[in-house]
Amino acid sequence: MSRIVRFHRYGGPEVLHIEEAELPLPGRGEIRIKVKALGLNRAEALLRQGSYIETPSLPSGLGLEAAGVVESIGAGVGGFSLGDAVSVIPPQSMARWPAYGELATFPAELVVKHPPSFGWADAAALWMPYLTAYGALIDIAGIQPGDFVAITAASSSVGLAAIQIANHLGARPIAITRRSAKRQALLDHGAGDVIAAEEEDVETRLRAIAGPKAVRVVFDAIGGPLFVPLTAAMARGGLLIEYGGLSSEPTPFPLFTVLSKSLTLRGYLVHEITGDPARLDAAKTFILDGVRIGALRPAIARTFAFDDIVEAHRFLESNQQFGKVVVTV
Repeated sequence: MSRIVRFHRYGGPEVLHIEEAELPLPGRGEIRIKVKALGLNRAEALLRQGSYIETPSLPSGLGLEAAGVVESIGAGVGGFSLGDAVSVIPPQSMARWPAYGELATFPAELVVKHPPSFGWADAAALWMPYLTAYGALIDIAGIQPGDFVAITAASSSVGLAAIQIANHLGARPIAITRRSAKRQALLDHGAGDVIAAEEEDVETRLRAIAGPKAVRVVFDAIGGPLFVPLTAAMARGGLLIEYGGLSSEPTPFPLFTVLSKSLTLRGYLVHEITGDPARLDAAKTFILDGVRIGALRPAIARTFAFDDIVEAHRFLESNQQFGKVVVTV
């Protein structure tokens, strides 16, 4: 028997329950992990609320990121041994491959021996933010030294990963956050500049920071009315990559700005990277190399115990965090 987290109805954090379950042994091509830590993501809150891109059958498990030790190995799997320290690349379906549990099973191709220098919390917090930022900024945008890159939701784990990746490649990250309370923390984390969207004129500040070169790449998790000042400050031929929809307000399409500047507005899911073996291998190499040299390292906002999963989800949705929320098992 193993303790797992499930929800039987959609709703707030209170619908999450820890239950005892008998889990099957890993099948062909699978690895079962004794979980040591979980990385929490907004996608899990959306699944729990019934508003995610995936609609699970109820009751459902959830969770995208985990780190732990190999507990059992299915047929046809090579390269792993019992007791190996590993972390998990987020699967396409968290309902099919839920991470929240004392034991969790994943396809072997999504299991990575994590760097020896990493503790369990860092390993559990690595793949979702860095794969998401890598796919947008490198695989799609191809950012170059000297590029100005505007990053919204900058204090999120993905936003902080994007700041690190931009710096690693010699680009200039401009962090956009709601209020100035996180300004110094973002500067300390490597942001070249910080804009508080609820306190400052975003377009004016972006134009002043980037100057004549303007902002070539926008990496946005919010949508909503912020689209107007973001696109207004972009360079001709610029690229806006949308990977979320945190705003509850309608998102306008800035038609004449897009036309006059030949802008590209592109939706993006990390599944574009994780579902393509060649692109995933390139991403893993980049991220692990960055980890080894110290250029990339997750920021942990707060750690909760497994029994406190409800409180962990409440904190996840509080917008107080700076970086990743982690649960230890």
